[in-house]
Amino acid sequence: MDEKILSEYGKDALLRQEPTENDKLNVAYKAKHQGLTLELVNEISDVKGEPDWMRKKRIESFKIFEKKPIPKWGPDLGGLDFGSIVGFVRPKGKEGFAVAESWDSVPQSIKEVFERLGIPEAERKFLAGVSAQYDSEVLYKKLKKELDSLGVIFMDMDSAVQEYPEIVKKYFMTKCVPPSDNKFAALHGAFWSGGSFVYVPAGVSVPQPLQIYFMMNYPGFGQFEHTLIIAEEGSQVQYIEGCSAPHYTKNSLHSAVVEIFAKKGSRVRYTSIQNWSKNVYNLNTKRAIVEENAIMEWVSGTLGSGTTMLYPCSVLVGRGARAEHLSIALAGEKQVKDTGAKVIHLAEDTCSKVLSKSICRFGGVVRYRGLVHISKKARGAKCNVRCDSMMADDISKAETVPVMDIRTKHATVGHEAFVGRISEDQLFYLQSRGITQEEALAMIVRGFIEPIVKELPLEYAVELNRLIELEMEGSVG
Repeated sequence: MDEKILSEYGKDALLRQEPTENDKLNVAYKAKHQGLTLELVNEISDVKGEPDWMRKKRIESFKIFEKKPIPKWGPDLGGLDFGSIVGFVRPKGKEGFAVAESWDSVPQSIKEVFERLGIPEAERKFLAGVSAQYDSEVLYKKLKKELDSLGVIFMDMDSAVQEYPEIVKKYFMTKCVPPSDNKFAALHGAFWSGGSFVYVPAGVSVPQPLQIYFMMNYPGFGQFEHTLIIAEEGSQVQYIEGCSAPHYTKNSLHSAVVEIFAKKGSRVRYTSIQNWSKNVYNLNTKRAIVEENAIMEWVSGTLGSGTTMLYPCSVLVGRGARAEHLSIALAGEKQVKDTGAKVIHLAEDTCSKVLSKSICRFGGVVRYRGLVHISKKARGAKCNVRCDSMMADDISKAETVPVMDIRTKHATVGHEAFVGRISEDQLFYLQSRGITQEEALAMIVRGFIEPIVKELPLEYAVELNRLIELEMEGSVG
């Protein structure tokens, strides 16, 4: 990814008004019904040709969404207008149901966007499978033939509903993230479109990452992709997602759901780099059910969006299950990052680690909101939480809101929190060695986030560091 594109997507400079004629050429179908209504629910189901059980699921979810109130404990969502959201846009190149497996068949105007973001290059270099979603639906996907022969399934969720209905029906928003979980999970259940379906058979190890990239292009748009990952006993898989959107004058909504089932002895790593534009409300529900001796790893970088509510959750249901949550959040002017992690220990000898790093400048707000629950049955459970926040000025805010619900004496739990300003002494020392103020700041920030960045694949670590450096420009002085 070159500097020009980094500056566009990293610094939110792609400010647009209404769609130009070229933008409109990328739309094959736009929902007839404005706003998030029951009529739109049925329209989406009709357009996709879904089975009756999925339509019923959508309608049930919508009824729950209408009844549940917007949460009062989180950031202000007063600027979110459900009635003005465009809930479904089918991109050009997806007039039919099929997803392109040849990059050449993707429309040139859309292909150029993903090429600039490095998607084809990443596929060639180190990915076992890659998928690309533009607005409401996946346009392109590719899986290496050797993985296909091993029984690994990697496809868009819409196709999975048609091709693997019994598997999807068993797992989709049932035990992991039911629609009743919260208002935005119910909203998602009603209007979901696109996303990924990953199935890894027992004993199969996927040697390279699977990746999907999400792009929102239409103004006032609502993207509701669904991710369902099933890792059978003894399997291993790494999944990576990236997100971008241009900055229109209208607010947009991103409300995704991620459901992960890590079966006995499996290992799943889910990595997300989110760089939505700052007019996007990013309100997601991500959860994993982790069985006996399985390992679940969450790695996330949250840079963009105006308001983010994100608390990945691991439910440790089997003895010896482990979870690790590593996250970075960056908030600038008019940004609120209400993020954290939830770990629920329900079995003996379970173990979890949470490491959260956040940076705020130009009046931004970062807030760690976490939950650790250890049940009476979770004897021998171990949990360690550390949340560190760095402020670049005296007008930004960093807060910590932890909840520790420990119901057994036979557990080891630790919580550490640190909030501080960027050290003037460190800046002075580095500058006295001939380093510029901006580079000194970049060095301090890189050191602060290093424990999490080192867990990313090399290309993503480099990209994240450069994006953060661009966002931090002008923070000191």
